[in-house]
Amino acid sequence: MDRRGIAIVVRVDSLAPQDATRFWLSRRACDDLFLLYCFTDTGRSFDRLRADVLARSATVADLWVRVRERRWAYPAWVSCDIREDQVVDHELPAATWSNVVDAVGGLLSDGLRADVQPWRLHLFRGVRSAPGEDAPALVAVLQVSHALADGQRAAAIARALWTTPDECGDPRAAGDDSSTSALVDRMRVTRSTGGDVNRGVFGSVPINDLPDEMRALVGLPVRVIRTILRGLAAERARRMLEVLTGRGDIPPPATNFPPTSLNRPPPPTAHAVRMIVRDDLRVPGRTVTVVALTAIAAALSGYLRQHGAPAERLGAQVSMARPVDKKTDRVRNNYVDLGIELPVDESDPRRRADRIAAELTARRTRADHPLLRAQARVSEVIPASLLRRDIAGYPLDLVPDALSGNTVISSVNRGPADLSFGGGPVRFTGGFPALGAVMHLTHGVHGLGATVTVSVHADPAVLPDIDVYADLVNTALTETVTALRG
Repeated sequence: MDRRGIAIVVRVDSLAPQDATRFWLSRRACDDLFLLYCFTDTGRSFDRLRADVLARSATVADLWVRVRERRWAYPAWVSCDIREDQVVDHELPAATWSNVVDAVGGLLSDGLRADVQPWRLHLFRGVRSAPGEDAPALVAVLQVSHALADGQRAAAIARALWTTPDECGDPRAAGDDSSTSALVDRMRVTRSTGGDVNRGVFGSVPINDLPDEMRALVGLPVRVIRTILRGLAAERARRMLEVLTGRGDIPPPATNFPPTSLNRPPPPTAHAVRMIVRDDLRVPGRTVTVVALTAIAAALSGYLRQHGAPAERLGAQVSMARPVDKKTDRVRNNYVDLGIELPVDESDPRRRADRIAAELTARRTRADHPLLRAQARVSEVIPASLLRRDIAGYPLDLVPDALSGNTVISSVNRGPADLSFGGGPVRFTGGFPALGAVMHLTHGVHGLGATVTVSVHADPAVLPDIDVYADLVNTALTETVTALRG
């Protein structure tokens, strides 16, 4: 319970290995999630908007935690205060949509310190010429550490912030005063930009979690033995998978793809984004993901041809959410990446969509097979110190001879368009999967109500004419929808 009376239930727990991996990777490159929501601006002041956000965040347990690093054990989630400076008002030379888009690109290289605060909210007010309608827009960009949430969980956090109180639970339930200002006053909100930062093995600040640290240190040999045993079990599972695959009982593994001009180091130093907001991408009998992949296959191959770098084979990494069960309820990044071929040799959009849908089905079937999951269980028992060392020393600028995908497509349905902020209804949403030393072009596909936004996130050094590529994607979407509906 907060000192001033707000009852918050925060589950303090060790990070799962998947989440710790994201936390440690964030020390080397920004992999935060950026969720953009566009609302109609009703003219409320920044102070009032911030008060609304702080009041609602008091009911969202995920927003009251941060990471505490530990030397031998996995990092822990611990409770922390919400600070007023986590809500940022951005002033632009001119409050236009194009300036907001440029500003969002600039945000994508400024990663969060999840051991200080794992989220931040960026606001752009009175934005003119935003998609959806002529009225000024209020653009909110929720930045979330990837250690805290994957795409599905981050969308749930945003929904909790911007769903009306009657639908998500009354934020006043923890107190007896009905006014928002009184609720904010009872919250423990600090203005400081400092904080109790634990750096663990990356710094010199000592760790205080002595019982857990001792258990982790004493149990290190046991975890090493369990890792070896599970590794042996994983090898047996791999051999059995080969047998079942050879018999045709399960689909074969995904093939790899040669790098293109979009898959070369060094890591990006700048970021550019574009958003294509559509209300016609929900085609009967097809998923939005398949529609988007079908169009991106044509646009990407067309772009490479225009630039004298045609590719005979292209692939994409597509994220698939895992079901939540007792074994994964503490895992915040509960998904797996699937390698999907983009059939660039198929000119007919309908046949291309059929091949992509079949490929997605095959990849999901194989990924869900218990034998394949046996291989993933090895990471569940790896000692924290070993995993941390491997991540710290892994060469991020190494481009292998073959890739599981030349680009990334992250597709998330963020639910019905029943959100509101500052008294204005939501128009659309978007998102921007992170770039890396190998991935210099990624795509977000995010639905909200009837709208679907296809976002392009690129490294300008590799893809300098992002507007040309975005136009190719938009044209391909129109051609794909027309063909699939016909």
